[in-house]
Amino acid sequence: MNASAHLPRILLLEDDPVSAAFLSAAIEGMPAKVDVAGTLAEARSIAAAQTHDLWLFDANLPDGLGVDLLAELRAQGRQTRALAHTADARREALDALIDAGFEEVLLKPLSVAQLQGTVRRFCGDVFIEAGAFGRNDTARRCGKQPVWDDDAALRALNGNRAHVDTMRGLFAQELPRVSKRVTAALANRDAAALRSELHKLQASCGFVGAARLGAATRELQEALDLTNVVAQFEGALQDTLASLSG
Repeated sequence: MNASAHLPRILLLEDDPVSAAFLSAAIEGMPAKVDVAGTLAEARSIAAAQTHDLWLFDANLPDGLGVDLLAELRAQGRQTRALAHTADARREALDALIDAGFEEVLLKPLSVAQLQGTVRRFCGDVFIEAGAFGRNDTARRCGKQPVWDDDAALRALNGNRAHVDTMRGLFAQELPRVSKRVTAALANRDAAALRSELHKLQASCGFVGAARLGAATRELQEALDLTNVVAQFEGALQDTLASLSG
């Protein structure tokens, strides 16, 4: 059976072209299907023609508010789960979006890991994992993997080199913080925290083509307590950090 038939479908409402490209590319890389609308009118038309597993609506659009579209769709009896995204961090603005019926509000700018983790949570792992980051036993010898696999990154981002560069820039900003959290989880023998961090890291690695670190992350997920696997992961992590700072 074709795994793509089970991919979740998301309606993304975002008027800024750069933000829309980033958000849609991040979600498609999981993988998932994304319908992009730049106005309430476009979103209304798409929602009428297509069933979605999740709505991701910008709070403020050129032709109105995301809360107004949500209210309109709910009045039609549509019960699709809905998230809002906004750059407005004021408490009253966030509370208003929740009160209007959005289940969660994402603050922009978003990291790839945060966005993918949230979509995964609301759509369900069984659908998203169906076609994502398949296991290749011949490629799991981490030391023989290149640090970066540009072809894999380009495939994940529909061949768009500019998107790859943007995603790697965000990855470079986030990886040192991820490294500290993983190191702390290993030191504290906190398996739950470690698995959570590794799950998000593996998704990000696949998305930006961090081949060596992605392979090492898969190995560590399967053997959290093996000293040689931990050492292999730490080496791949340092190789990747060094390549980003070089």
